[in-house]
Amino acid sequence: MATIEGPLSKWTNVMKGWQYRWFVLDENTGLLSYYTSKEKMMRGSRRGCVRLKGAIIGIDDEDDSTFTITVDQKTFHFQARDAEERERWIGGLEEAILRHTQPLSKQRESKHIPSTAEFDSKVAETDAYLQLLIDQTKALDEKIEQCDDPAAREKYSVIKVAAETMIESIKQSIVLLQMSKQQIADQAMVENGPLTPPLQAAAGSIEHSLSFSKFFHSSASKLGSSLSTSPAASTTELPPIGPMPNSMATSNGIDVPPHNTTTSHSLPASSGGLEENGISPAVDALLEEEGGDMEQDGSVGAQSHMMSAYSNSDMHVPPRVMPMTSYSSSEDEEFYDAEELERSATEDEPPKAEPVQVIASKDDYFDELYDEVDQEDLGSLEGQGSIVTHLLSQVRIGMDLTKIVLPTFILERRSLLEMFADFFAHPDLFVGIVDFKDPKERMIQVVRWYLSAFHAGRRSDIAKKPYNPIIGETFQCFWDIPNMEPSDEVSDSGPVPWVHKNNLAFIAEQVSHHPPISAFYAEHSGKRISLDGYIWTKSKFLGLSIGVYMIGQAVISVLDHDEEYVLTFPTGYGRSILTVPWIELGGKVGVQCAKTGYYANIEFKTKPFYGGKKHQVAAAIFAPNDKKPICTIDGEWNGVMWAQYNTGRSEKFVDTKSMPIIKKKVKPRTEQGEFESRRLWQDVTKHLKEKNVDKATEFKRKLEQRQREEAKERLEKGLKWETKHFHEQGEHWLHHRPLLKRLQETVTRKSRQNSPEGDSEYDSAS
Repeated sequence: MATIEGPLSKWTNVMKGWQYRWFVLDENTGLLSYYTSKEKMMRGSRRGCVRLKGAIIGIDDEDDSTFTITVDQKTFHFQARDAEERERWIGGLEEAILRHTQPLSKQRESKHIPSTAEFDSKVAETDAYLQLLIDQTKALDEKIEQCDDPAAREKYSVIKVAAETMIESIKQSIVLLQMSKQQIADQAMVENGPLTPPLQAAAGSIEHSLSFSKFFHSSASKLGSSLSTSPAASTTELPPIGPMPNSMATSNGIDVPPHNTTTSHSLPASSGGLEENGISPAVDALLEEEGGDMEQDGSVGAQSHMMSAYSNSDMHVPPRVMPMTSYSSSEDEEFYDAEELERSATEDEPPKAEPVQVIASKDDYFDELYDEVDQEDLGSLEGQGSIVTHLLSQVRIGMDLTKIVLPTFILERRSLLEMFADFFAHPDLFVGIVDFKDPKERMIQVVRWYLSAFHAGRRSDIAKKPYNPIIGETFQCFWDIPNMEPSDEVSDSGPVPWVHKNNLAFIAEQVSHHPPISAFYAEHSGKRISLDGYIWTKSKFLGLSIGVYMIGQAVISVLDHDEEYVLTFPTGYGRSILTVPWIELGGKVGVQCAKTGYYANIEFKTKPFYGGKKHQVAAAIFAPNDKKPICTIDGEWNGVMWAQYNTGRSEKFVDTKSMPIIKKKVKPRTEQGEFESRRLWQDVTKHLKEKNVDKATEFKRKLEQRQREEAKERLEKGLKWETKHFHEQGEHWLHHRPLLKRLQETVTRKSRQNSPEGDSEYDSAS
């Protein structure tokens, strides 16, 4: 029974393009079959199929019409007309996959397997109802000839056409059922000798046949009711339609055996009352019309013309054998992703990041738990494939993963708050924004820093997930700026009290747990520049990938020029999660300065499934009211990017492979507060470093349980969580005391001190 059928495009590697095909999803067999046209489908000329048992559906979040099916070590690519059509197919495919991947024992517990006797009884019963329907249709035809009312004649004609269409469908269905029964018997005879148990292998076909009598009984009853209530039909009595007796003889000579639920121990050569070939006279005429003939053993000479679910006329494979693997009809029709099957081992792995120079200060403190970069074997995650596969079986395409507990072994040894600090791995580029006198050059420098901000966040070739911060967790650090003289003046009123004025200070706080929102703030008080931002991380399951949306924004304030640059963030994708996961960025983002009117459009490009390069980015910078960019940039966001200016000049814009990373400075854990990230997660980090996953999981659960208990207590007491360093303003999160606010307070205080009245007021206030 085809649950869904219709046109889709499939990717063909040889042709390197999309080809239109007619697809049929059969939930009973667990097959997605395809044909060159709908007409070929009607004749059973199948070109290939995808076996859905154990398959995994995948979607590309950057494209709302394509999807993939990964099974039998191949990835097949499909394209629907639009997002709605894709959702329809994915819904049906997921149901079929779940049904056929579920252990057979569970299916048997919940589903009765009909016996051979039930099969024969229901097919014969269906044929009897078919004859009744034929008789009623003939009676209706006679009444149409006798009816003088044009309106009534038109009404009856519509009913007649519908009935004749139904009759043809029933005839073909009975033929298919008898053919499938004989095929199963022949196949079992070849493999196991004569059949002795119930036809469990034919459960799908038998189950389908058991529903025939109910469906056609209902249809025939409706037709009989329509005729008996019409004025024109009142003069002729039609055969009554009622419950079938235990035994009845129809006009076509079929004796329907009484319904018997006893398990049959042998497969009869023909049903009682049926002709030797197992097909009734009512159906036999159909074969004559179609040009086929039934042989004595029940096989069909032209069965490929009749069967779509079982035939495979293009392949030299017996059509009655269920395919053991997904296939295409010929080599030039292959449409699975050849890269998934044929690429070399080195191509299968994510590109190894070249070592990047890291510059640390002489007085820097080295933390052996956090500062040592992972050098994990790329194959280590493949050993956890069964755990990941089990996890995937619990989720559906598009499901929000925010509340899903992920296995501990995929965790990176640091908090998400610390990862956000890596936006400033090149602090000299950030503070250098203020050094340019021209607004155009300042915008270019903002884009330069922005495009350099993402590569340092990935410290390993393997895409791992940082710890989910718990509410109230904080992270503080700072950077020394290369080629900048150190200052002895401490910025005690700043976000990090022990930082000097010529350092770039950073603080982050987890301000919300549901939804998970992280707020962060950075400033260089000596250069009078700051950044205030927040990110709500929302993850979604995409099949073979996980998408992490960074919803939020950051605002760079350049105080000396009274400028604000508003920027957004791309989406992160964890790819190949069943093998060696790797990260890529995707999506369109922007940088805008409302005061000057300069803006930039940036696109992080995900790798196409066929050809193309990874980690590509393209940007264009525009002057106010200009439609043509003053500068275009392209390259790799974790490699080299080049700029082309409208003056004709070109340059290497950013080279993340040669630019040294400036190491952030963090207080020793022994001097940190209880809720500071490194101290908070130190037990989890220690055991992950020692590869003791069970212990790491235990300490992780303790932290999460404490968070749940505290949330429950606040709920019971009616208390609201109070943030430490940030507050919500409208839809945004802002730092309590940003640099601009503190400078304004200083100006106000000095103004009061310099006035006689202000002195007395200030003194009394003090």
